[in-house]
Amino acid sequence: MPEGPEIRRAADNLAKAIKGKMADEVFFGQDHLKPFEKILSGKKVWAVESRGKAILTRFSNGLNIYSHNQLYGRWQTVPAYAFPDSSRQLRLAIHNDTHSALLYSASDIAVLQESELADHPFLQKLGPDMLSPETTSEQIVEQLLNPKYRRRQLGGVLTDQSFLAGLGNYLRCETLFVAGLPAKTTAQQCNPEKLVQLAEAILKLSRQSYDTGGITNDLTLATQLMNDGASFENARFYVFRRAGKPCYQCSTPIEKTTANGQGLYFCPSCQLFSG
Repeated sequence: MPEGPEIRRAADNLAKAIKGKMADEVFFGQDHLKPFEKILSGKKVWAVESRGKAILTRFSNGLNIYSHNQLYGRWQTVPAYAFPDSSRQLRLAIHNDTHSALLYSASDIAVLQESELADHPFLQKLGPDMLSPETTSEQIVEQLLNPKYRRRQLGGVLTDQSFLAGLGNYLRCETLFVAGLPAKTTAQQCNPEKLVQLAEAILKLSRQSYDTGGITNDLTLATQLMNDGASFENARFYVFRRAGKPCYQCSTPIEKTTANGQGLYFCPSCQLFSG
């Protein structure tokens, strides 16, 4: 599933194509949303925002299209009405005089009044957005020490959207590695310095991933690896999807286990709990 950095970049691309422009035509692929086609067609898109792993497309008449890509959803922006050859099901299309914004395969879509946003089942539970410039490491430490999270294993906390919005599995694995923590550690077991290290790793890696299109590895190392012939996918991570390969820091083979139903990648040497 795309995580916060990928969704923010998708929102940026959408904004370039449709923000500030009149939506000449809006199409919904789900029957219950069909009545909104006429209501939104002819209205201006005044903003496109990401909220964790969701996107809000905001219209001048006060309505908002909420969409969550889930596992298979994909946004594409193309010249107006230049539909790509795709076997995916078109769920949403926003057309203007120059571009079409197309959402394929996603099913979690709703049209909401401004007053309904705070009560939406997904939006209402979101914690601070890790990509927001207003989110600080101090705020994340406060979250970690919140009674709701402090006794839970970090492997579960870090993908809980009520803890931080947008943080998913690859960022969980990479963050725990950079912080030198095993997934079974709890916040209350960590000393203050380690909590700060974890909070700073969350912000650094998520924002670096957004800036670079998905690189959480050391940037100098990733560049060197790609210059030596490695693919982007093979150079972008410290540990994620690198099971059996040597750790870049200590050469111990990266291992894989399962936590909260997802693959968890870690270095058994670098991620020894130290309090």
